[in-house]
Amino acid sequence: MQFSKLRLSGFKSFVDPTELQIDAGLTGVVGPNGCGKSNLVEALRWVMGETSAKQMRGGEMDDVIFGGSSDRPARNIAEVQLGIDNSDRRAPVSFNDHDDLTISRRIERGKGSGYRVNGKDSRARDVQLLFADSATGARATGLVSQGRIGAIINAKPRDRRHLLEEAANIRGLHARRHEAELRLRAAETNLERLEDVLTALRNQMEGLRKQARQAARYRSVSDRIRRAESLLLHVRWQAALTVRADAGSRLAACEQIVRQLTADATAVTTAQTTAAATLPSLRQAEAEAAAGLHRITIALADLDAEERRVSTAKSEAETRLRQVADDLEREQTLAAEADVATAKLTAEAATLTAAQADEATSLAAINSQLAETNRAAEAIEDAVAAATEIVATTEAKSAALERQLRQIGDRLAQMDRQSEQLQEQRRNLEAEAVGSGEVDAAAARLAAAVAHVDRAEAARDTAAQNRKMAEESHAELREAERLASIAAGKINAEIDSLSAALDRDQDDVIAPILDHVSVKPGYEKALAAAFGAELDLPQLDPATAANGWRNLPPIGSSAALPATVTALTELATAPAALQRALSQTGLAADAAEAAGLQAELHIGQCLVTATGGLWRWDGFIRDDVGATPAAVRLQQQNQLLALSRTAKDADQALQTARSQLDAAAQRLRNTEADEVQQRESLRNAYSERDNAQSHQAAIDARLTSIQTKLAALSDTLERIASERLDADEQMRTAKREVADLADVSTLRADTAAKRAELADQRAALLDARTAHDQLTREIDNRQRRLSAIESELAAWRDRLDLAGQRLAELQSRDQAGRQEIAQLAARPGEIRNQRAGLADAQEVAESKRKETADALVSQETEVENLATQSRQAERGLAEARETMVRAEGELESANQALLQLKERIAERLDCPPAEILSQAGIDPDEDFAAESDLAQRVERLLRERDNIGPVNLRAEQEIEELSGQLTTLEQERDDLIAAIAKLRSAITALNREGRQRLVVAFEAVNEHFQKLFSKLFGGGDAHLSLTEEDDPLDAGLEIFASPPGKKMQVMSLLSGGEQALTAIALVFAAFLTNPAPICVLDEVDAPLDDTNVDRFCSLLSEIAKLTGTRFLIITHHRMTMARMDRLFGVTMAERGVSQLVSVDLRGAEQLRDAG
Repeated sequence: MQFSKLRLSGFKSFVDPTELQIDAGLTGVVGPNGCGKSNLVEALRWVMGETSAKQMRGGEMDDVIFGGSSDRPARNIAEVQLGIDNSDRRAPVSFNDHDDLTISRRIERGKGSGYRVNGKDSRARDVQLLFADSATGARATGLVSQGRIGAIINAKPRDRRHLLEEAANIRGLHARRHEAELRLRAAETNLERLEDVLTALRNQMEGLRKQARQAARYRSVSDRIRRAESLLLHVRWQAALTVRADAGSRLAACEQIVRQLTADATAVTTAQTTAAATLPSLRQAEAEAAAGLHRITIALADLDAEERRVSTAKSEAETRLRQVADDLEREQTLAAEADVATAKLTAEAATLTAAQADEATSLAAINSQLAETNRAAEAIEDAVAAATEIVATTEAKSAALERQLRQIGDRLAQMDRQSEQLQEQRRNLEAEAVGSGEVDAAAARLAAAVAHVDRAEAARDTAAQNRKMAEESHAELREAERLASIAAGKINAEIDSLSAALDRDQDDVIAPILDHVSVKPGYEKALAAAFGAELDLPQLDPATAANGWRNLPPIGSSAALPATVTALTELATAPAALQRALSQTGLAADAAEAAGLQAELHIGQCLVTATGGLWRWDGFIRDDVGATPAAVRLQQQNQLLALSRTAKDADQALQTARSQLDAAAQRLRNTEADEVQQRESLRNAYSERDNAQSHQAAIDARLTSIQTKLAALSDTLERIASERLDADEQMRTAKREVADLADVSTLRADTAAKRAELADQRAALLDARTAHDQLTREIDNRQRRLSAIESELAAWRDRLDLAGQRLAELQSRDQAGRQEIAQLAARPGEIRNQRAGLADAQEVAESKRKETADALVSQETEVENLATQSRQAERGLAEARETMVRAEGELESANQALLQLKERIAERLDCPPAEILSQAGIDPDEDFAAESDLAQRVERLLRERDNIGPVNLRAEQEIEELSGQLTTLEQERDDLIAAIAKLRSAITALNREGRQRLVVAFEAVNEHFQKLFSKLFGGGDAHLSLTEEDDPLDAGLEIFASPPGKKMQVMSLLSGGEQALTAIALVFAAFLTNPAPICVLDEVDAPLDDTNVDRFCSLLSEIAKLTGTRFLIITHHRMTMARMDRLFGVTMAERGVSQLVSVDLRGAEQLRDAG
């Protein structure tokens, strides 16, 4: 992939759309400081995924949007687009469908930024990985911004490792490993949470089983409450109907009274209206009379005001006439002064005009002299400059040759010392070589760690299988316990239901004797047939005189029952009060036997059958009557006894199931703990294996590093020998050039003579310029004064014209004032005549107004008396209406009470009031208890239900739902365990691949670094070393350098320029190992001198041709500008707004060569 263009809009100082073409070769960007050159680099980093506002020189990311200037408003949107040539199809699969890619990043103030690739929205991570896989990105080595070289120089060895990582192209690998580690930690956290959730759900299941048993009892009590509430609401509904009928009767009586009082009030109101109808005409007459009188009064007042106004106006006119006289005198004085000033200015103008006659001749002479003197001075300056250049060139060449001779001598001595040092280093490296025993030990350690991992994985799998078997057993036992719990719950619910049915209201009624009777199952109808409703009567005390059973002693001698029947005393257990009757009642096998034996019965004896038939001694016969209340109650008692025995067995089975479930749960917890322990052992084994792998990789890296260094030392020794031969030849050449140089002292004397002559000529030139400047100033002053005189003359003439106009105007005003005073003097007599006529008219109007006012007062009194009668009638009507409103309120209250009761019935029973009894199954003819008794019964049942406590009616349904959740979560736990194992394996593979790539990249970077160092320094030696850690992924990068003529040392001990060149060599060494499509250098050549800049530019051209990388270089250096293929200039013609202009230097050269 190749970057082709960069387009900015609203980004920092580039407010207008700007496009920067990035073509093959070297592209330079130049411009003054502060004009926005570095903004181009930041735009490129920003579109490639930069997320730090600090790296963009801002406080927040919104600062990249144009913030406005004195002439331009701020923008709310900034966008940067990067064009990429993807014709080689090296982009990721998701972006590899097009030959050209356009990646854009757009930010809106306060809303964040988004990415688009070819117009489609994309994730920031996908864009960052796209650039990372191409060995570039926002933090790539190929983007060398201001201060980056200094950061590399001052960085610690560990901080320089990122250069190797980018050279190995494992930045994307790091991102994927980090993502995998995050997923692993998240999966382990989820597994722990899932275990906690499973434990909580199992505890929740135990609670739900208890809630299910409690819910059954709750439903039984609720049914009894519903029946009692139905009775209570029915009684209250009937009472509310009665209250509403009474309120309706009272309302009808009140309405009749209101109608009668309304008729009386209407009659009085009619009379009042008739009397009041005459009032408007009387009021109109009185108002008209009063208005006439008022008009006359106002006219008199107006005459008084007019008289005062005339007097005031006359005084003011006299004052104005005096002022006009004063103004006439002042204007005449001003006109005389203007005539005098005009004469003076005319004389001064004539004098200045005469002085201008000789100006042209004097100015021409001065200009001629000045031009001649200037030409002579320029000729002498050219001669001095030429002589100076010859001297400087000769001296510089001499100094350069002498410096070159010293440098060559120093280099020869340095080469000898360096050769000895390299021989010593080779001997030391051969001594440091890794022995075979250490390599074998590392391999054995790794093999043992791998075997330990295999054993730990097998143990983990066994523990997982045991845990799964324990879970299956636990699930089966849990299901068995659930079924046993449901069965026991159903039995207990039936027992509660039967117990509730058998309960009696002990507070209101004495318990019947039936509650103390029990009979064998199947004979309930027989016992009920023998006694009937008498079983509902209680057992009496000896002193009680009421209906019931008295306890009598057994009959002394009684007739025996037929021999084929069984006495009920053998089938039933009852109080002593029933023993006489039971002993005389026999059970026949069927109806035929009973009918045949009826004639043999003695007095008081009877026969019954199991189906409920009765044959009495006196001949009475009753067929089967079905299930009577007594029979039903006896059957319920027997059923309750049978259920109680069954409940004991069910409870025993439930306890057994729970014991087994507890044992299975304990086994499950043990297997889970064992599995956790095995997983921990496996994690330790993984860690031990990773450490062994790291140790072995470190040994391999050290062995490879030593071998590489030995090879590099041999190459360096050979290169030093070759460089020594070159240095000898350079010294001989330099000595010949020194002998050929000319004599500098003769050249200096000639230059000094020319400079003295130049000083004399410059003094003459200064005198000529001074005379010329003085004459020019005098001419300018005269011209300015003539212009001022002309302006002043015009102003005085204007004043004379204005004074004449003012005099005419003032004379006119004086005449008008005298006429106004004459008119005002005649007006007072006219006013006195008008006042006399208005006084007579005022007396007549006053008399008329009094007559109309008396008539109006008399009629108003009559109307007020009728109004009093009307108010009394209205008061009585209002009292009657209030009584009617109270009656209506009582009726409305009754209706509201009925409505509320109806709503409550609908809410509680979900039926209309008429269907309460039928829905509850209550006989309408039954005698109901009082409302208070029914309310007490409902309250007692509610207390009984409240005593049960909170009940979960959905317990059984929740048990089923919870079982499904447990199964799903257990499956998810197994999936998580498998996923954790896969993630660990993936992280190990990524670490292994990263180490391998980093070691290979280190060797390549070291090789490139040594070559580039020699090119940039014109000799010398340097190499890289991994430090601090055995694991290459955690090691630091140290730089050792030996510039020509100096010993080998760490980079921090070099001079500033040497450090900069060394750091540049390292950056390009990493770049050559993994070339990126673009390399941006922001003022990297600033600390370099001309010689080093020339080498630097040659290196850039070589790299561009070798790798095809496109370089974007920001510079101020003229030599760097000259070596560019094309130049872009950044200007700031408008304050705060950057603009871009371009020059294709290679194209210009081609046009020049063609022409």
